[in-house]
Amino acid sequence: MRRRLAVLAAVPLLFAAACGSSGGDGSGTAASPAASSASAAANGAPGSLTVAGKTGAKPTVTFTAGRPANTSTSKVLDEGKGGAVKMGDNVVANMTVYTWDGKTNATGGSTYDNGAPEVVPLTDQLPKVVRDGFVATKPGGRFYAVVAADNYTKEQLDEAKKQGADTSVAQVFVVDVLGATQAKTASGKDTGATVKGVQLENPGEGQAPKLTTKTSDKASTKLVAETVIKGTGPEVKSGEFIMVQYVGKIWGTDSEFDSSWSRGGVPVLFQIGAGKVIKGWDEGLVGIPVGSRVLLTIPPDLGYGSAGQGDKIKGTDTLVFAVDVLGAF
Repeated sequence: MRRRLAVLAAVPLLFAAACGSSGGDGSGTAASPAASSASAAANGAPGSLTVAGKTGAKPTVTFTAGRPANTSTSKVLDEGKGGAVKMGDNVVANMTVYTWDGKTNATGGSTYDNGAPEVVPLTDQLPKVVRDGFVATKPGGRFYAVVAADNYTKEQLDEAKKQGADTSVAQVFVVDVLGATQAKTASGKDTGATVKGVQLENPGEGQAPKLTTKTSDKASTKLVAETVIKGTGPEVKSGEFIMVQYVGKIWGTDSEFDSSWSRGGVPVLFQIGAGKVIKGWDEGLVGIPVGSRVLLTIPPDLGYGSAGQGDKIKGTDTLVFAVDVLGAF
């Protein structure tokens, strides 16, 4: 069920705080970046790049002949609308990355090719130039960021060279921002709803729910979906991408088979109502208000079927999930 595209992993992991700048012309179609900077010009025959295409579709990046950028920069191409993105947000975005080496300038991957956007936690672990781009761009907008060698300290450059990395190569990210939220858990009103045989404790804002499924009670043969905390946001629509935190256990055993909380508590993104997740999720989460916590018990025919899944879920297992719906995009 879990699907995450680590697009930002295409950037080298040895990041220091980069010196970035950001600005925008609002055109959303083209730009010419760092080649005009004083530091790049001093090196002679620097290249440049142009970003073309509409926001919300895979961009085309064209590189002119010349040396790749050695100065990191970001530029807003389309400002977008709505509330500003802030540090600490979990941002939903489509991203396309290029390697700018002055030779092949190869595409490193795109969420558009994979059919789903990505959740990017906006923290200090990102290069400063990328953070600058996110903070300057609102939902519905587009920016690019050139991540060049000036992201590194001397020590990091030395270590990168030891590992065989080519520090003369820049990475170019073109990012379309879909939305953002700072919510970490459900934030609505406790409804008092329960499911017989399942215990669920709601510790509070920012803390993982405690789900217990060790019971001798017989599981329902039908889908059960109880909203235990009801949010105040818009209702989830079929076909949307939902940002969630969740924990999944097997009825009667208290065996945990999957949890976003166990992987560091970073929310994950799924398309709902489109056959991309198990039927129990598609049927149980469409129509749920954002900000809610939902308790699902899912019989095998609405889960992984008679074949089960891996070595943890048998074909006869009923699945139990506590799902926090943090956003819909």
